[in-house]
Amino acid sequence: MTALTGLTVGGGCAAKYSAARLDELLKGFVPVEAENLLVGLSPADDAAVYKLDDERALVFTVDFFPPLVDDPATFGRIAATNALNDVFAMGGTPLLALSIAAFPEELPTEVLGAVFAGADEQVRAAGALLAGGHTIRDTEPKYGLAVVGTVHPDGIWRKSSAEPGDALFLTKPLGTGLLLAGYARQLVSEEAFAAAVRWMTTLNGGAADVLRPFSPSAVTDVTGFGLFGHAHEMAERSGVRIRIDAVPALDGALDVARAGTRTGGDPRNREFAPVDADGAPEELLTLGYDAQTAGGLLISLPMDKALSLEAEFRARGLFIERVGAVEVGAGVVVS
Repeated sequence: MTALTGLTVGGGCAAKYSAARLDELLKGFVPVEAENLLVGLSPADDAAVYKLDDERALVFTVDFFPPLVDDPATFGRIAATNALNDVFAMGGTPLLALSIAAFPEELPTEVLGAVFAGADEQVRAAGALLAGGHTIRDTEPKYGLAVVGTVHPDGIWRKSSAEPGDALFLTKPLGTGLLLAGYARQLVSEEAFAAAVRWMTTLNGGAADVLRPFSPSAVTDVTGFGLFGHAHEMAERSGVRIRIDAVPALDGALDVARAGTRTGGDPRNREFAPVDADGAPEELLTLGYDAQTAGGLLISLPMDKALSLEAEFRARGLFIERVGAVEVGAGVVVS
């Protein structure tokens, strides 16, 4: 089997462009004014949203990256999950997806076929259809999706509307990047690697379905900027301070961090999202800055709904952990 990761310099969401550089690049650039563009670049969010009428709006996103695992079908499933989850993070439901693919011509066609088949499986699991796409030649493999979904105009979840007094939740544990890096260095077991893959191929649709009736204040998904990076975005765009007092870890992830392993996105995320973390152990900071691929939802929710939300998630057998709170102020504090 072709070792896909051997053809890349960095895979998954760790391959994201620096958030700090991206902010600088897009500064002052906004789309032409259009009253029906409900979510665009001012401020940017997990996907664009365009209003069709009083009952329907389109959610549109695109996401792709180099391989982070060698198995092509698994790579396709992970890449598809990561793209589809942007629609769920906006409160929407995926409808249609198109492949965005770049592969060396010398790769066997069965490898490409397995990537597409894995993606198709995941798109169907999300209730959507994979209806085509575009493929080009490239020395480094890359795959992802452009996804269109729908959402009610009054039901859009933004990352810019967290409120002081809210509780903060996360719907997946952290550490996928650390575990993949540790696996490559033979620091973690096959079981730990398999657990990371399971989480990266878990769609956030189930979590979104449970969350929707609770009308959360703000939502985003935790991907390449890590928990601290995405919390920083939520705090800055909402004009609040976020206090994080729990960082749930996948088994083995903290051990990899203690061994000194850092993922490619770690230094860029630290530059983008400095936190006030006086006294916090280094392995905890490493986990918080670890680039996640297809991570969970970061949810800001009024405190009086917190216990009911936790109970509903657990009744459905879904992971959720309260990781902090939203306060008056600015920035991210790790306590």
